[in-house]
Amino acid sequence: MFMGEYSHTIDAKGRLIIPSKFREQLGEEFVLTKGLDGCLSIYPNDEWAAFEEKLRALPLTNKNARTFSRFFVAGAASCELDKQGRILVPATLREFAGLEKDVVLTGNINRIEIWSKEKWNENSNYDDMDAIAESMEEMGIVI
Repeated sequence: MFMGEYSHTIDAKGRLIIPSKFREQLGEEFVLTKGLDGCLSIYPNDEWAAFEEKLRALPLTNKNARTFSRFFVAGAASCELDKQGRILVPATLREFAGLEKDVVLTGNINRIEIWSKEKWNENSNYDDMDAIAESMEEMGIVI
């Protein structure tokens, strides 16, 4: 399980250090793709394969299903860590997520999210957690 929050920087060439706690769980190869809310997501190969199977099951006749699948797959890139524990984030994905210098990597159970620091600050406002927690009951989550 991926968890935790780490602040790092991305260099001018688009290289980003992956925290050592995450590297241990990622394996040698993994998938980097667009995520929801303007972040990027890193999936270990086994998690990506499970997600891919769900995408394969979507009906091609459904426009939303095609768009959803295209969103995640078209920009996806297979990644490997270099000797310094870095990945090269493709320019198209850096642009999508607004990654320029300061980034935040967060563990989110089965994936890692990569955020620009600015977007992370906008999206990590937990002032309405009570209302969100109440709405989770509809999905079967009660704490």
